[in-house]
Amino acid sequence: MRNAILAGATLAWFVPAIGPCRAQGLPPLEFRDLFNGRDLTGWVNVNTDPDTWTMENGELICSGHPTGVMRTDRQYENFILHIEWMHTEPGGNSGVFLWSSGRPAENKRLPDGVEVQMLELEWPELHKKDGVTPPIAYVHGEVWGVGSVKTVPDNPRGIRSMSIENRCKGRGEWNTYLVVAVDGVIKLAVNGKFVNGISGSTIKKGYICLESEGAKIHFRNIRIMELPPGVTLPHQAFPVLD
Repeated sequence: MRNAILAGATLAWFVPAIGPCRAQGLPPLEFRDLFNGRDLTGWVNVNTDPDTWTMENGELICSGHPTGVMRTDRQYENFILHIEWMHTEPGGNSGVFLWSSGRPAENKRLPDGVEVQMLELEWPELHKKDGVTPPIAYVHGEVWGVGSVKTVPDNPRGIRSMSIENRCKGRGEWNTYLVVAVDGVIKLAVNGKFVNGISGSTIKKGYICLESEGAKIHFRNIRIMELPPGVTLPHQAFPVLD
């Protein structure tokens, strides 16, 4: 029931496409779990320790050490991602990479892709530089292209796109991101409202990665709805990994 409500609420603008799919006997558009709540089936530990990622009471828990990622075992092109996350440490740092290479370049810990930031609210105060507090925009779902991936920010803060409204909750509270990724465009809803996005991504197909970056973070209810593919040229997709 929850999936049906979520789909209906967020996919009104896809209704014209859903009808023809059903009429042609194609699989219906629906959410499916990316985690089974028991183990890490469907995911690949790229460059973190075996105990970096654990399951407890149906939640995925990341220790934050070492810095690195875990990726999906397959690539995704057009999709809607529902993900809930909660920091438990002051200034915690994490994120999710979309359309990612799934494998960091030599001498790097994080891969190329489009990052959707997940920071705890105290992060700016704990990372002052020369007495200057970084913008609060950091912690409310910034989105930008990492490495070789270039994007056009909806709400520019340099090359990054910042949320136009601050909606994230602090440590000990769950946040919900709904991410719509279609044909090089990403729109991010934070706790029930669309507030950020990018367009013109130079990569439109790749892996989904969860980030470990120095602090413990919990994830739950990670679901994906795959949408019909578009015209993605070879240079717009990362190579498939073994």
